[in-house]
Amino acid sequence: MSRRKTQITSDIAWSTRDSIVVRGLSLPDEILGHFNLGDMAFLELTGRRPTPQESIVFNAIVITLVEHGITPSAIAARMTYLGAPESLQGAVAAGLCGLGTRFVGTMEGASKMLYEALPRSAVGTGVDLDALARETVARMRADKIMIPGLGHPVHKPEDPRTPRLFQIAAENGLSGDYIALMRHIGRHAEAASGKSLPINATGAIGAICCEFGFPWEVVRGFGVMARAIGLVGHIMEEREKPFAFETWQRLEEEALAAHGLTRE
Repeated sequence: MSRRKTQITSDIAWSTRDSIVVRGLSLPDEILGHFNLGDMAFLELTGRRPTPQESIVFNAIVITLVEHGITPSAIAARMTYLGAPESLQGAVAAGLCGLGTRFVGTMEGASKMLYEALPRSAVGTGVDLDALARETVARMRADKIMIPGLGHPVHKPEDPRTPRLFQIAAENGLSGDYIALMRHIGRHAEAASGKSLPINATGAIGAICCEFGFPWEVVRGFGVMARAIGLVGHIMEEREKPFAFETWQRLEEEALAAHGLTRE
């Protein structure tokens, strides 16, 4: 069966002998010294410079995702580095592989939920967001689907990152129907469950990403690129103040002790 060949091309970047162009801008002349890391990420993703307001909000959401302590991803990175110190990139990759439906990746689920409830074509049309939220919560509870972006094992009764992220979005003109809908969903979910279910940071970020108009399928990628920075930091600390070996030893000792055994 013959196939129709398509042109292999990219609009992101190219190089010649004396130039490097990224999204239509000269890397040495128009980007270096003019863009911060968040703005560069925005340019790479969207093909345009962020406005000053977009820059503030986008940088806020990616900075939020860089670090959150000794999480499973950080532990995985440190343990992998213990086994393969020659492969820093492998250790970072090991940590990133754990960003899914429970950690960091929940912002993808929150964005998907919001877009399914309120397509972009319906934004600003006066739809009853409270009723929409009530229907969304009822449907997800009936289907026994965990509502993404709500609840936190540590931060109660409120995730301290969420009000700040929403404040930054509001101050910069990026607080609209999706953030309002997320707030309504959180309120109805709490009422239906009888539990404290604060909107967590990934829920807030998922809603803000919808305000930007980012496709839900790439939203987890923001967490991936941000957390990579944090994992490099953990590996640097592991080199200076290692605990991965001690973690391994303690786990093995406890596993033996559960069977009444010791190494001696």
